[in-house]
Amino acid sequence: MAPKKNAAILFIFITLLIDVIGIGLIIPVMPKLISTLIHGSISDASKYSGWLTFAYALMQFLFSPMLGNLSDKFGRRPILLMSLFGLGIDYIFLSFAPSIGWLFVGRTIAGIGGASFTTATAYIADISNEENRAQNFGMVGAAFGLGFIIGPAIGGLLGGFGARVPFMVAAGLSICNCIYGYFVLPESLDMAHRREFDWKRANPIGSLKQLLKYEDLKGLIVAYFLIFLGGMAIQSTWSFFTIQKFNWNERMIGISLSVVGLLIAIVQGGLIRVVNPKLGNKRSMYLGYVMYAIGLFLFAFASQSWMMFVFLIPYCLGGFCGPALQSVMSAQVPKNEQGELQGGLTSVMSLASIIGPPLMTNIFSYFTKDSAPVHFPGAAFFLGGIIMLTAFVVSYKTLHNNTAIS
Repeated sequence: MAPKKNAAILFIFITLLIDVIGIGLIIPVMPKLISTLIHGSISDASKYSGWLTFAYALMQFLFSPMLGNLSDKFGRRPILLMSLFGLGIDYIFLSFAPSIGWLFVGRTIAGIGGASFTTATAYIADISNEENRAQNFGMVGAAFGLGFIIGPAIGGLLGGFGARVPFMVAAGLSICNCIYGYFVLPESLDMAHRREFDWKRANPIGSLKQLLKYEDLKGLIVAYFLIFLGGMAIQSTWSFFTIQKFNWNERMIGISLSVVGLLIAIVQGGLIRVVNPKLGNKRSMYLGYVMYAIGLFLFAFASQSWMMFVFLIPYCLGGFCGPALQSVMSAQVPKNEQGELQGGLTSVMSLASIIGPPLMTNIFSYFTKDSAPVHFPGAAFFLGGIIMLTAFVVSYKTLHNNTAIS
């Protein structure tokens, strides 16, 4: 049984890896593409970027619970393959988008089919036990990290041939990924552990209500939301911040994001397997929150390009908290509701992605305008640090008041 589970983890790792490489390919060129389409400045383009992410996240928020519940009925494999195909269609739209409106169409399609994270985490939960659950969730993070080593580096280079070239390559990778999954990805949820589809539990509000039935997890769910909300400062403004403050080009942005990916892979694919068993889930969470906050505060006041690379070290060490938090929550939920839990958590993550990007990019835009009362490009990073500290406090109070959660 163990070799089969190890093989399944490898399959989902490779599937997510190819998926994330495609995402990483397009990040370095998005500021340039948006600026070109709107004929505006980087400050203006950042706001459009935030609303594009909003469109994607809104659709994911609305549809992920349904797809998570469908995976509890029909299995993880078909839902994952469908989401990968949808992502490929999205990149095709982006490759040929003649206007900013078409970019919104593409991101909407991707959000509707974007269940790869939901289904992958449910897949991992299916094949994990109490001893290896946090480590296996860490492998999901490692796939994201490695994908962001390869994807942005290649995307930065391809961006030199045109802002649309990385989108074409990403489309090809996503379609190939779908084909790969069709032939090699096994099903993880056997018939005995499937349940009937329920519309009441498949809508986003119903999904969030189902999460709230786990009374002991309410505070941790709030903390989970805050982690992703604070992280939106990096995801939404990194490229725009480094262009605005340090005049970085696509190649430099790609290199920096590859370093991010390398550090995430080291932390979640290696260090977490050493640190988590020694510290336990609770202390791993607390350490992660603090390191995230330190990294964000340092980014906010960075004055030299090299500082951005050095400050990535404490920030990426914050990756200890995510898998530990997921491990604690998934351990409190029955096996036949793991898909529903992960769908609900993806809704929480999507809710942060709905609120976070417009919030962070508008803050960036406001403090980088010529009319800004104070010129502070790092304002979004500073806010992100405060949010991470808030997540620390919420988690600590929740776990301190409920010693039954381990």
